[in-house]
Amino acid sequence: MFFRNLTFFRFPSSLNTALETLEDRLVEHPLKPVGPLELGSRGFVPPMGGEGTAITHRLGDFTWVSLGREDRLLPGAVVNDALAKKLAEIEAKEGRKLGGKARKQLKDDLIHEMLPKAFIKGSRTSASIDLKHGIVAVDASSKKSAENVVSELRHAMGSFPAVPVNPEVSVRAVMTGWLTGEPLPEGLTLGDECELKDPVDGGAVVKAQRQELTADEITKHLETGKQVTKLALVLDDHVSFVLGEDLIVRKLKFLDGAVDQLENTERDSLAAELDARYALFSAELHTLFGVLEKALKLSRVD
Repeated sequence: MFFRNLTFFRFPSSLNTALETLEDRLVEHPLKPVGPLELGSRGFVPPMGGEGTAITHRLGDFTWVSLGREDRLLPGAVVNDALAKKLAEIEAKEGRKLGGKARKQLKDDLIHEMLPKAFIKGSRTSASIDLKHGIVAVDASSKKSAENVVSELRHAMGSFPAVPVNPEVSVRAVMTGWLTGEPLPEGLTLGDECELKDPVDGGAVVKAQRQELTADEITKHLETGKQVTKLALVLDDHVSFVLGEDLIVRKLKFLDGAVDQLENTERDSLAAELDARYALFSAELHTLFGVLEKALKLSRVD
């Protein structure tokens, strides 16, 4: 599947009418090639890549968008090395050292000289917007990267009051309860990975992977007071993922139970394949968010 992580935002579902014009708004903010003297460029790109030219892909109540980026790779160390050589040349030639202001101007001049020659790295970050329920899921494992996508949507729309999801309970406490024997929400089972932390600042951290989470060694750590900060879970034998106390879903993976649904249907083009995958993803995403919303008492923003 195309999403590996999920960072969630909520917005008032009353905005679904305004979002009907999303395609028209994003068309006005496409990704443009980064200029010779620019460090980077951002803009929206067709989410289906070469299989479509539409800047959004709508499927029922869900809309798939992708933010593209082009960044010139100009490491600070490379600039500093060039600056040091230039300063040494000036000192040797003129017998003087440049002051702070002159050094800064020289550094800026070097950056302008080097930028057009720097390599360009392209990337894209996808997001799925649930228009009916007011949910944005960004394929990002950091809040900063996810907020960048939402910020660009806000810029394109003029106004888009999406905010990070907010639990009314302690996510750490809930996950610790699940690992110590409290019932898991219907459809969820434990995976084979967790991270445990001592509640004291600077305390011990234990990471377990490919591990039976009900094993004695895990139980002993919990008995000493460690708390769960990351927990691998499986939903309906369809989706596996790692939930963090920051409410970011990482290592999202569709299992055989879900993939079989795709393989049992014949499609005659890559575009049809992507469409089917997004349909499956949207359905599983809706189910997953519903489970997390109920278990962690995620606040609404209406």
